[in-house]
Amino acid sequence: MSLTQMPNRGTAGPTKLPAPTGSIIPDVLRSEWTKLRTVRSTYWTLVAAAVSMIGLSLIVCAVFAAQNAKLSAKTRASFNPVTSSLAGIFLAELAIAVLGVLVITSEYGSGMIRATFSAVPQRLTVLGAKAAVFAGVTLVVTTAGAFIAFFAGQAILSTNGLGVGLGSPGALRTVIGTGLYLAVLGLLALGLGTIIRKTAGAITAVFGILFVLPALASLLPSSTNSIQEFLPSAAGRALIGGSKLTTSTLSPWVGFGVFCLWAAAALSVGGWTLVHRDA
Repeated sequence: MSLTQMPNRGTAGPTKLPAPTGSIIPDVLRSEWTKLRTVRSTYWTLVAAAVSMIGLSLIVCAVFAAQNAKLSAKTRASFNPVTSSLAGIFLAELAIAVLGVLVITSEYGSGMIRATFSAVPQRLTVLGAKAAVFAGVTLVVTTAGAFIAFFAGQAILSTNGLGVGLGSPGALRTVIGTGLYLAVLGLLALGLGTIIRKTAGAITAVFGILFVLPALASLLPSSTNSIQEFLPSAAGRALIGGSKLTTSTLSPWVGFGVFCLWAAAALSVGGWTLVHRDA
């Protein structure tokens, strides 16, 4: 057989893989869910948030129930059984803030973020998936914890006639608002973690905004008091109400809207830095 008669087997071009079709968002969401649930710190932090929320609330309600006969008339008049049964939110928000930071900074610390962006170059999609998964998990866990804390606390308070039902004015909003507040707080922490990228620095920034900034604002002249109610902690806690939880005079949903704007701003700046800085 001559060379011209031999079959040509080598002229075929490389086999082309079919182009991916459909949205990648479901796959990215599954990936972020897998990463979140397979990290041991996630379970421990969420458990700490729920246990501290329920435990401290039970202690506060038990103390009030035991000391009811000794309370002054002024103390009884200012007593709020709903917010007292949710007093553990102060400890829960610390745990959620730390976890929100770790959702992103742990990947930077381990170098896993490079593999993530190699698999999904759309960095804003990754950040959005992290935010959606984390906020969803936080909302479910903390709202469940808030309902447990409320019913358990009211059961204790009812022994001395101090308890109220879920149908009392503002009770349902406060319980659900606790979960919403903690979920948005987690998003604020996630945004700061994305900006700073270092766990210690991001946690310091979150705690500074939540606790140090209001303390500094309180030192300003009284003519600037309106500034304080627009700070993240005061605005967010307006949704859960009660003089012991917030000094904000904003209406509950307006205050929560301001808090959401803080979280959105942090995530927006974080998304910008994510796109314009190397991993």
